[in-house]
Amino acid sequence: MNDNLYDAYEKHRIRIKKDYNRDLPFQDTVFDRWERAKSLGFGENSNIYNSAFVFGDVSVGKNVWIGPNVILDGSAAPLVIADGCTIAAGVHIYTHDNILKTLSGGKENIQTGPVTIGLNTYIGSQSIINKNVNIGNMCVVAANSFVNKDVIDHCIMAGNPANQIGVVTFNDNGPQLIYKANNEK
Repeated sequence: MNDNLYDAYEKHRIRIKKDYNRDLPFQDTVFDRWERAKSLGFGENSNIYNSAFVFGDVSVGKNVWIGPNVILDGSAAPLVIADGCTIAAGVHIYTHDNILKTLSGGKENIQTGPVTIGLNTYIGSQSIINKNVNIGNMCVVAANSFVNKDVIDHCIMAGNPANQIGVVTFNDNGPQLIYKANNEK
């Protein structure tokens, strides 16, 4: 590595560690997340780590946080993320799959469909959102979930495949997470 580049990186890395108590990989230390989001046409005050992948037709609203190692794959259909969302580290969102094409030895087509994520929705780390899925407003998708069906507003979803395990309600204290009892359907 070029000594000047390495020295500049180390100086910046040390400042980031001191100011924010974090130590990030080279690309996420050097490149500004908010500038990247702006260059991708994302909404005001949104950010996306440099280690995240963006393919195809991806639209992101205002005040959205997109973490490291995310895949936003709008290569086959539109992928829309509304204002105020968090897309946590390692989330994968796809607008296609080639399962039937593979199983049929290439006789079937790649299956495609849009994905929409509503306002102020939280998608937990390592979750996968499948094609043809609409997630409503103010929802929570728990970490490590596989979402392969639509989610109505104010739902808490978890599992593989994801199922509703609770609701998001609001009172004077703000949002509340209300979980179902184990025997509730």
